[in-house]
Amino acid sequence: MLEVKHLTVGMVGTNCYVAANQMSKEAVIIDPGDEAKRIDRLIKENGYEPQAILLTHGHFDHVMAVDALSAEYGLKVFAHELERETLEDPEMNVSGMMGRTMTFHATDYVRDGELLNLAGYTFQVLLTPGHTRGGVCYYLASENVLFSGDTLFAGSVGRTDFPGGSMGVLVGSIREKLLTLPDETIVYPGHMESTTIGAERTGNMFL
Repeated sequence: MLEVKHLTVGMVGTNCYVAANQMSKEAVIIDPGDEAKRIDRLIKENGYEPQAILLTHGHFDHVMAVDALSAEYGLKVFAHELERETLEDPEMNVSGMMGRTMTFHATDYVRDGELLNLAGYTFQVLLTPGHTRGGVCYYLASENVLFSGDTLFAGSVGRTDFPGGSMGVLVGSIREKLLTLPDETIVYPGHMESTTIGAERTGNMFL
């Protein structure tokens, strides 16, 4: 059974998730945005064995703990191939706007629809541009779970005023890729509380 733990980390309250297989204790870290020591403590306290890091997109507040955790556990870091520029360019990853010029890197760049077999589960990559050019969600069909990053929030959607953003593209991505999922799908977003596809289909003013 899938167990999802989460911490709110960093200066803008980013949700970092640890999705773990309760039987094997293998786990995947999604969007380790900051506070690597807190994330590491959660992993160790639960006896998890991290298998990989998944990035929904490359903004600094979702990736600042990547290097520390990938080095600690020897992990691959997955992001969409269109997100390389966002990760590597301080203007695109918004760190420059915060007075710090930082660059980040993934080890493996994936494509839309790709299936990642990790921790005993299949994570499907869903390309959902609009917040960034290569932003993705990760869908676990067997568990009715979606990690939506900054694409879809409870009652809202990701902001589109950063480089590479487009409200029209974002809403189109959500309609085409996410609202086609079952209503009972639990959505774990990059900020704020969790929701469901059904709740957003009927109650999200942006959709």
